[in-house]
Amino acid sequence: MRYKFFLSLIAGIPLGGTASEAQIPAEGTVPGAVQPAIGYVAHRVYDSKRKRVIDFEAMSAALAKADIVFLGEQHDDPRTHQLEAAVLEGIARRRQGPVVLALEMFERDVQQPLDAYLARNIAESDFLSGSRPWPNYSADYRPLVEFARARGWPVIAGNVPRRYASMVARGGLASLDTLPPRARALIASDLSCPRDAYWERFQETMGDMSGHGMQLTPEQRSATVWRTYEAQCIKDETMAESIVAAFRAHGPPVVHANGAFHSDYGLGTAARVKRRLRDAKVVVVSFVPVADLDSIDGKANRKLGDYVVFTLETPKPDAPARP
Repeated sequence: MRYKFFLSLIAGIPLGGTASEAQIPAEGTVPGAVQPAIGYVAHRVYDSKRKRVIDFEAMSAALAKADIVFLGEQHDDPRTHQLEAAVLEGIARRRQGPVVLALEMFERDVQQPLDAYLARNIAESDFLSGSRPWPNYSADYRPLVEFARARGWPVIAGNVPRRYASMVARGGLASLDTLPPRARALIASDLSCPRDAYWERFQETMGDMSGHGMQLTPEQRSATVWRTYEAQCIKDETMAESIVAAFRAHGPPVVHANGAFHSDYGLGTAARVKRRLRDAKVVVVSFVPVADLDSIDGKANRKLGDYVVFTLETPKPDAPARP
């Protein structure tokens, strides 16, 4: 399932006709002041506008001209994370001045320890103890943060604190009215939850909820799904507000890493950024792990984003490796 973690999170070389290899910092290195060691990740890049496969460097050059770049990832795909690091490196080579890195994976109330770490005022251990990093931070998100830190780039903790999303999932948007001003400021001031295409996709992803141990009447299911959608909306709105604030404070580009559901089809957080920055050039990249890079279907997936990056699926620990 493409959005397998979705519910839990709510509560280059020319490609030609073969798989491309993107250059990435090797694990254990800190990119920045020195030339990093290079590893390789098999992938293919599909340009949705031109309806053809292109090489990674061509995509990187295009992304470097954007104002806002969304990197829509699958959180459990390590090859996607390596390619995200390659995107940052590719943009860095082409832009003068700082690039703003924004992350779904850190919440607004940990911006202070994040800033202190970036400024080298606290140790990494202190930063991590005060910022609630995701379990896969060390392997998957630390390379992005360290890349930005080595260059003096801003890093934005853009998401709503999960406790408030959980509050909305239980009690709806009205529950936010009980928050004191300081807590309410951690959530986007402008909240919108339209019953649009995003809502339709959300319902489809949620399914009937029976697979989550929830035996509900139709009325209970409808109310629960709607409250959960409201919780999703405050995440999207808050991340969008954070991205726009960073854009206005630091200028372009802002590169935002998030779960693909938040930006696929230009919906979710991406749509909410466009609502706030109507003249900005917003580009969506969607990463799609597949079993076989030689049989990708770019045309069937092109609506996911401006660029669709297919990665080779990583075998699960309990699954036999493919020959």
